[in-house]
Amino acid sequence: MSREPAWKRDFPISWVDDDAVTRRELTKSLVWVSCASFVANAALALRATLPRAVAGPELKVADQDELEVGGAKVFHYPDEREPCILIRLEGDRFVAFGQNCTHLECPVLYQARTQRLHCPCHEGFFDATTGAVISGPPPRPLPAIVIERRGRELWAVGRRA
Repeated sequence: MSREPAWKRDFPISWVDDDAVTRRELTKSLVWVSCASFVANAALALRATLPRAVAGPELKVADQDELEVGGAKVFHYPDEREPCILIRLEGDRFVAFGQNCTHLECPVLYQARTQRLHCPCHEGFFDATTGAVISGPPPRPLPAIVIERRGRELWAVGRRA
């Protein structure tokens, strides 16, 4: 009477099927899956770095002469629930951003002297030219509003994530 190990009784293996996958085939499969995963992650990372403009409704925001250099105007885009701020940085340079801070959605205020947007709730600061976070708790930059000039009129035509 031969004593069979306990693991053979608990985990019976059909030795006929044991050679179905060789080590070489398993390694090739792992390499292909790893390469596919790397390519997919690289594509997603590249896509995340590209600026995306999302078209929205067209809305007249202001006339060019309404704002003096260093002035700001609050408007709502794409609907009444989302406040935005239009800023005239220079004579012919206008930018617009969502007015809610990306930390806890307090309204940001434009400081013309320093060309920064200030969130007074938790002392967050954003660059008024790009919307990028300068300091404080905000985790993301402000969403940019695409402004198009039509003659002397300024129109909001979309958002840039």
